[in-house]
Amino acid sequence: MIGSIAGLLLGLLLLALGGDSITKAASGLAQRCGASPFVAGLLLVAFGTSLPELAVNLRAFAVGAQELALGNAVGSNIVNLGLTLPLAALAAPLLLRMRLLAPLLVLLAVATLALIVFGLDGAIGRIEGAVLLLGFAGVVWLLLRRGRLESAAVQEAVGRYAVTRTPLGLNLLRLLIASALLYYGARWVVGSATGLGAALGLTPLLVGLLPVAIGTALPEVAAAIFAARRGQGDMVAGHVIGSSLFNLLVIVGGMAALRPLPLPASFVRLELPAAIAFVLVLYPMLRGDLRISRREGAILLAAFCAWVGLELALLAY
Repeated sequence: MIGSIAGLLLGLLLLALGGDSITKAASGLAQRCGASPFVAGLLLVAFGTSLPELAVNLRAFAVGAQELALGNAVGSNIVNLGLTLPLAALAAPLLLRMRLLAPLLVLLAVATLALIVFGLDGAIGRIEGAVLLLGFAGVVWLLLRRGRLESAAVQEAVGRYAVTRTPLGLNLLRLLIASALLYYGARWVVGSATGLGAALGLTPLLVGLLPVAIGTALPEVAAAIFAARRGQGDMVAGHVIGSSLFNLLVIVGGMAALRPLPLPASFVRLELPAAIAFVLVLYPMLRGDLRISRREGAILLAAFCAWVGLELALLAY
């Protein structure tokens, strides 16, 4: 068991290093190919932090651990909304100026509801997976179209977030190194998490839902707290909502499109409704005073702790 914990921690470290490097490299390469800093930054804010989860789920899917991958994808969404965002708000109240955030949150609720409907028969089929992937294409289209309507101050902040002057050769080298880190990090995480789950008596689904989802989110939590203290509330909320959309539409949708994905009844009854509940709690905060206060962060964090407690209680029962 100690070996599994050490392997999991090592894998998480490699994923954190690889995820940070690959997003910077991708942003630099996109700008070298003609993308504006704003467009590169918009996509980086929305989807860049999902790459460690994507690496873990690709590895889990490749070795036949579909339940672990599904648990990680859905668990990461709950962790995003119930842990990453509130801890950042507790560090410093989040001031939100980006008008895209509320529509993206609505789309997240719709995507989660679609997953529940698709899973009523016990599985997400290939066609349903393809529908989710098409939904992601629609999200990217909306992001680029509506993003241009943001205020000049927001566009400048997003563009500044993505600007990099690293030369082409160094960006390519960074991309190769980051890819290797993500590959080996995912191998360590999946292999060690499987062993840890067996030692603790957890199903692969619960391993992905709790320790893996929380573990892969920790670097993002640290980055979110740092961004909140710098007054970058839009970046924090954009990361959280965009990453959650990516997890459902690309990761779950992609797995189902390749191979029908079993969806346990418990996910339809508990985990996915819990994800929608977090969205419903967060939506008034985004539509109200455009600010997530420390008090609101505490409410979200308390709800997350209650959810974890419920999952552990059901496991013990």
